[in-house]
Order: sequence, then structure tokens, then C-alpha cells
Amino acid sequence: MNFLAHLYFSGQNDDIRIGGFIADFIKGNDFHNFSPQIKSGILLHRKIDAFTDSHKLVEKSKTRLRKKYKKYAGVVVDIFYDHFLATNWDSYSKQTLPSFAREIYVLMALNYFSLPAKAKRMVPFMILGNWLESYKKIEMIELVLQRMPNRTSLPSEAKFGIEILNEHYISFNQEFNEFYGDLITFLNRKNEHQKLVS
Repeated sequence: MNFLAHLYFSGQNDDIRIGGFIADFIKGNDFHNFSPQIKSGILLHRKIDAFTDSHKLVEKSKTRLRKKYKKYAGVVVDIFYDHFLATNWDSYSKQTLPSFAREIYVLMALNYFSLPAKAKRMVPFMILGNWLESYKKIEMIELVLQRMPNRTSLPSEAKFGIEILNEHYISFNQEFNEFYGDLITFLNRKNEHQKLVS
């Protein structure tokens, strides 16, 4: 899952939200350097990633992208799933997406100087570009796919990715919603999730 989903599952605790947001920038056991609740957010993020990576519906989504994205297909599916979370947001939260996004931007701005260096570099762009709301737009997803190869090993195949998204849009949406239900059930059973936004 990508930023929007991890922030959603971090619930309403600010420190857990921060942990969920910065987790991809924290390697190995470095999470021990943070407060207990930020650490909990990092570990929750990792549990969600492990569940996602092994799920049959996510694998089905990945297969459409492997021709060009190969082992990075999962990264693209994460981005697509944030798009579908944004477009289906009202089915999962009573709080509006704009309100949720504003809360997150304020939280990151207030805690900016305690964030890891890579997160610090990204946060101003996230706020100015209103990424969390913009995930609803396919144009934003295409822009993300265009920019990621500049800072990651993701192949430069944005045109292909968007073609696949548009061609299989209904199927991706169905897979996302079914997978999301399974993820919520998993977290409820494990008592791992926080109180979600309402």
C-alpha cells in the first residue's frame, strides 16, 4: 500500500500516523530509535505490507503490469490502490478526504524537523501538490509514474502503466475493494489497527 492507505490505517493517533508515514524511510531495526507509538506505526506499516505482498488479489493486479514493470509491478499496484482508496473514500470513512488530507499536512508540518531526511525532502512537495486528494485523478497517477524513475529503480513506463489502468479499470477497482475488505478483517482479527477516521 502507498501513503494514503498507510495513513488511513494509522487511525487518529498522531504518532502512529507519523510512524505509518515514515516507515518506508526506516531500515531494519532503526525503528527502535523512535518513541513507542511511532515505533508501533512503523511496525503496523510493515505488517500491512507483508499482508498485501502475499495476497492473491494483489498478485492478480500485478500480473497485468509485469510485462514492463517486472519485479516492480507491486510498487505500481500500490499507487493504483491509493487511487482507488481516494475514489472510494466515502465507503471507508465518514471524514471527508479533503478534511483528512488537511489534518495530515498540518501534522507533518508541525513535526517536520523530527522527520527522517528523505521524508523532509518530500513533505513540502506532498503538501503543495495536495497529493492525498490528487490521487483521485488519473493524471496525478500518471505524473507519479513519470517522476518515480528519477528517484527510484522503477522502470520509466508511465504510458504503459496508465494504458493498463484504463484498460482494466473496473477489474482493478473490484480487486482493490475485495482486497481492502480482507485487509480490514485481518487487522480486526489481529487487533493491529487503530481507531479509523470517522
